[in-house]
Amino acid sequence: MEKVIIYQVFTRLYGNRNTHRQENGTIEENGSGKMADFTPQVLKGLSQMGVSHVWYTGIIRHATTTDYTAYGIPRQHAAIVKGKAGSPYAITDYYDVDPDLAVDVAKRMEEFEALVSRTHEAGMKVIIDFVPNHVARQYHSICKPVGVKDLGEDDHTDRGFDPVNNNFYYCPGQRFTPYFDLYHGEAEPYVEEPAKATGNDHFDNAPGKNDWYETVKLNYGVDYYAGGVGHFEPIPDTWKKMTDILLFWASKGIDGFRCDMAEMVPAAFWKYATTIVKQKYKDMVFVGEVYNPQEYRNYIASGFDWLYDKVGMYDTMRAVICHQAPASAISSAWQRTDDIRDHMLYFLENHDEQRIASDFFAADAVKGVPGMIASLLMQQNPFMLYAGEEYGEHGMDKEGFSGNDGRTTIFDYWSIDTLCRADQKKLTTKEKQLFDIHKRVMQIARKEKAIREGVFFDVMYVNPQLERQYVFLRKAGKDLLLVAVNFDDYAVAVDVTIPAHAFDYLEVKEGIYPATDLLTKEKEDTLLKRDGSIRLTMDARGAYILKFKV
Repeated sequence: MEKVIIYQVFTRLYGNRNTHRQENGTIEENGSGKMADFTPQVLKGLSQMGVSHVWYTGIIRHATTTDYTAYGIPRQHAAIVKGKAGSPYAITDYYDVDPDLAVDVAKRMEEFEALVSRTHEAGMKVIIDFVPNHVARQYHSICKPVGVKDLGEDDHTDRGFDPVNNNFYYCPGQRFTPYFDLYHGEAEPYVEEPAKATGNDHFDNAPGKNDWYETVKLNYGVDYYAGGVGHFEPIPDTWKKMTDILLFWASKGIDGFRCDMAEMVPAAFWKYATTIVKQKYKDMVFVGEVYNPQEYRNYIASGFDWLYDKVGMYDTMRAVICHQAPASAISSAWQRTDDIRDHMLYFLENHDEQRIASDFFAADAVKGVPGMIASLLMQQNPFMLYAGEEYGEHGMDKEGFSGNDGRTTIFDYWSIDTLCRADQKKLTTKEKQLFDIHKRVMQIARKEKAIREGVFFDVMYVNPQLERQYVFLRKAGKDLLLVAVNFDDYAVAVDVTIPAHAFDYLEVKEGIYPATDLLTKEKEDTLLKRDGSIRLTMDARGAYILKFKV
């Protein structure tokens, strides 16, 4: 049994070492990372850090203002592209690879296949995005296999909704008239008539500024014009087409799909598609972006292996890090999903969320360290790290369309400051220390049996005095770990009670045991006594990972 640690990379940014960083810059000005930047040496470094899965974000070809018509790739109208580079979630061809990522654009699929092979050779697995809910407004596949019909090719555009045949929703007789200028600097305006419904369930012809106006909603047989009634018999055409796309990418040797906005697509589709895919590729994993906790169990039953625990654990951990909630709130967060705990994906950063070091979150990456340690070590479930998080990436760049929002852009050509400086060996002492603690804890999570497969015991219920500290036990065989983290901004000495019930539940006998702090390698004999206490002295935002042989 392994501890899954997913490393999310925004592929277009990860390997880019161009530090020009012109706001709203073109690919010629700001450059783009390539799949080839993931050399065997780079991948070996990720594996040694403790990564088990690499999520390559933005692989499938999406809308962009960059002109690739010389390679037979259709141009996208600038009015319906967000940013110069475009969003990786506005797919223009489900069967193609983003040309920005290729050294040789004509061989972009071969370069992707080579990336999959290199990642596997480094001992890691590959996850890519599957974007099921919406596509770019000018979606058109030029790479679809022979005999495959394009999305919308046979649609009846005179109908707002057709339960079986239509892949899109329409506004019959109405032209697309969004809030913005449809020229956007081009000679001709963008024209769409009849208008298609917009990706964020906006079913008229005039999406606003905060809508996903660059995308169109896919029809999975749900009649939103009639209040969301599902028509799943016979099987909607979109189900078949999207399942074929999953099978196409699975055939490339990947190991998993991160499914964008999975809850905006009916669970019945996922049951249909995951069953078909897993019959052929039994080890394929599906990671769902689902934000409604009421739907978690429904989507797990529909074939998802892991779901974002955003509304629960992420929001709670962020509040604890920022001293907006007591550390005991973490106990409440895991208890709410205890019956499905192995399916919950914990994280502190991803492309949608603000960087810990940003002014909008904690303003200092060190403040996130106790949250990282707790998230990684408290359960057997997977953990996700976003590239740059391990160095304390600031996230305060004003990149262009993205603006200064505390996030690393997904819309613009850019490079990530800390990744560039790590490559040049120009990290600050603080950044090196951050990387070191991330690497040590990730390696502990991957190596220690008590973390990989051990039981978990939360001692917070007998320690109400702990306002800013979180403490728990993990045990497998004779290995007992006591993990304590300090969310306070100053050093503390706390007495932590270990209840008699923990001794019974974990089958531990009282006694004096040698304890090793896995973070510092320091050793000290420690008395473990039923309802007794252990004194822990922790640095500001510090931690203990004590290992006992019992």
